[in-house]
Amino acid sequence: MQEIEKVEVQDHSTPQDNGSPLHALTHTKSQTSAALARVTSRLTTHSIRDPGPPPDGGAMAWLQVFCAWLAVINTWGFVNSFGAFQTYYVEILPQPNSVISWIGSTQACLLFVTGGFSGRALDAGYFRPTVLAGSAIHILGIFSMSASKTYWQLLLTQGICTGIGGGLFFIPTMGIVSTYFAKRRGLATGLVTTGNATGGAVYPLVVKQLLGKVGFAWTVRVLGFINVASLAVVIAFMKPRLPPRKSGPLWDMDAFRDVPYMLHVLAVCFMMPPVYFVFYYVASFARDQLAMPYTESLNLVILLNGIGFPFRILPGYLADTYLGPLNAFAICVCLHTIVIFCWLAISTIPSYYAFISLFGLFAAGFQSLFPVTIAALCKDLSKVGTRLGMAFCTVGGSALIGGPLSGAILKASGGYTVVICWAGASSVVGVGLCISARVWKHGWGFAKC
Repeated sequence: MQEIEKVEVQDHSTPQDNGSPLHALTHTKSQTSAALARVTSRLTTHSIRDPGPPPDGGAMAWLQVFCAWLAVINTWGFVNSFGAFQTYYVEILPQPNSVISWIGSTQACLLFVTGGFSGRALDAGYFRPTVLAGSAIHILGIFSMSASKTYWQLLLTQGICTGIGGGLFFIPTMGIVSTYFAKRRGLATGLVTTGNATGGAVYPLVVKQLLGKVGFAWTVRVLGFINVASLAVVIAFMKPRLPPRKSGPLWDMDAFRDVPYMLHVLAVCFMMPPVYFVFYYVASFARDQLAMPYTESLNLVILLNGIGFPFRILPGYLADTYLGPLNAFAICVCLHTIVIFCWLAISTIPSYYAFISLFGLFAAGFQSLFPVTIAALCKDLSKVGTRLGMAFCTVGGSALIGGPLSGAILKASGGYTVVICWAGASSVVGVGLCISARVWKHGWGFAKC
């Protein structure tokens, strides 16, 4: 009887049941779940365990720096090169300077604002999906831009589409770099930000060489292919090393009661429009006031961006070693303001080249030190990301109105004198607020801060 029961038990587990529809369905669901889990583990960082302190060097860490540098070329490098497009659009479109500037200012604004939110995706473990989506939108914008023939098409493609796409992958790529470095973080970040200068020089150079030979459409497509190649490297080789971090609230309400922080952000809001005024109208001034041909005026855009390359690194080094970020930033913006007023005396091409060289240096220092000063003003380092996002969103509004406002003043005054005085006066207000924030935080004594 026991043997019969044993045989019956064995019969219930025969391989014939493995082919039943219920078993097949269960097995298929199990395989699908396993496949989805593998895909999810590749797209997110939820499967990563805490690897310990940053390596602060090594091949993988410096590869992340290179990839982030490529990402910055495609975002802020593209924004800084808008002066090359501004002058060309004035010639082919019926809109005035003030209206055309909305294209570049919208692009810059959306980079700031979207970047303020996309960092949360990195914290939540969704680095790769965010970068993939941003790259796709950015590249779509560039290739759509190549087919654009009207102002509204350019605003939608170059302004909105590339602005949103670039904002989605800019902050996450910068954030990845910071996770690989501790003692060398300033150096690594400085090297990444040289992408601003590189892109700002490369894009106008490509436009200068190709626009007259192959036309606007194919010139922009070449820029698009450059973006495709570089962003493919970013997607392939950037590797998150930390598990998801718990994100706090989107807005830190304590920041609104932090007087030095608020003064400093307000200072940058006053200084940002004059910076973009110079970047957007550097070639137009040469054409209108100095009778410089369009192709030659593009050399000024290249110089303005390229000469700032060393000042993406040097101010950060001086701030870390000798001065402190707030002191270095204050000195940089003071010199930047003096140079703006020197623009009033420009009447020859050689003097204009000298002005562009000096302004490019101090503008590069201003742009590279701004994120560092936000961290220096933050008491709780766990809130640096939140406060930087808040600052980016606020400054984005300032960047949005900078180009169009300067264009409107230029049109109303009929010359560059009034708009240059406006840019200088706005910078003076910004310098005053910047120094006030530093004094409120650390007093009048000269200490490293």
